[in-house]
Amino acid sequence: MMRGVRGTVRSVRDAASAAWQRHKLGKLYSDSAANLAPALHLREAIDWLCRAQDAGEDRGFSYGARLGEAFLPSYPETTGYIIPTFLRAADAWSRPELEQRAIEAADWEIAVQMPCGAVMAGRVTETPRPAVFNTGQVLLGWAALFGRTGEERFGNAAERAAEWLLATQEANGEWVQGNSPLANARSTTYNVKAAWGLCRAGLVLGNERYVRSALLNAEHAVRQQAPNGWFGRCCLTDPDRPLLHTLAYTVQGLLGIAQLTGREDVLVAARRSADAFMGVMDERGFIPGRIRSDLRGAVDWCCLTGSAQMSIVWARLFTLTQDARYHDARSRVNGYLLARHDVRSSDPVIRGGLAGSWPVWGDYGQYMVLNWATKFFADALLAERAFGRCPSLEDAVMG
Repeated sequence: MMRGVRGTVRSVRDAASAAWQRHKLGKLYSDSAANLAPALHLREAIDWLCRAQDAGEDRGFSYGARLGEAFLPSYPETTGYIIPTFLRAADAWSRPELEQRAIEAADWEIAVQMPCGAVMAGRVTETPRPAVFNTGQVLLGWAALFGRTGEERFGNAAERAAEWLLATQEANGEWVQGNSPLANARSTTYNVKAAWGLCRAGLVLGNERYVRSALLNAEHAVRQQAPNGWFGRCCLTDPDRPLLHTLAYTVQGLLGIAQLTGREDVLVAARRSADAFMGVMDERGFIPGRIRSDLRGAVDWCCLTGSAQMSIVWARLFTLTQDARYHDARSRVNGYLLARHDVRSSDPVIRGGLAGSWPVWGDYGQYMVLNWATKFFADALLAERAFGRCPSLEDAVMG
């Protein structure tokens, strides 16, 4: 009897604590429905990323911040794929200082690269563990800079990382060994996003082995795709209800590899999923943060991170196909994102950063602004600036 009473008291206490957090923390992050100018939001997002890089003692980008708190330490994985975003922004605005920031970030990645060639899991630590996904993500940055500058140090770092990925890959194309300790080794279909980095490195380094390895993983990912476009084995925490974020990683990886290699079958698979997730989105641009195998939403909150990723996918598919459905989908989801991107806060740790979820108490990145959410949002708005331009090899490097 007493155990039941204690359980009830604990439940009431937990509910009260959650309500208090919603009241206190939720009001720190504001919507921006009154000002949906993409140029303003893009500038604020890039400025936030600059502050995230300047916040620590190194030149990596901070992981992000819990609402009302300071920037967290640098995050190797996402620093790697912010590099191409800064290169694109540097070109779009003729701001060479953004390219210099990208170079400083890439040099920091070299400084913390593990002796085996891998990139560490999680935030910077003195006891690193290698991670397949993180290694492929940073490859996108090193490959972009090697292709742009020809600087040998970026090529050498990329080659070491690529060789480690090949050494840990299974014969069927997947990676079971070397996954992050946070990951379920058998639920990592989204590793195809890392394979995209490997593919790009193969092209800029002139190493066909890396390209073949990336395609082998893409073929593995396609085998996990259901006929309706949903992906199995594709979530860190709940493969039966995967995050839109990890599903979108998978589509991005397949689409990037298809563009780089011209593999029509991989492009068809990417389009199948892009079309499927378009059907999950409502008229407001809301996409549920988790999606079931029957393409029904599993939660009532939005993963803003995954929505930004899908905007990038739909924009790129429109430039490839001129199919108006992709134009409409991109426009709708961007409107949803713009309205939920805080550009009004007086707190520089919040203003311009994108929350992981909406409402901010959604389960993904709860009560946090995240550097990768902000990066993908900036990519989506940069793609909007370049809308209608034919995609090139350089477009396919954007991670």
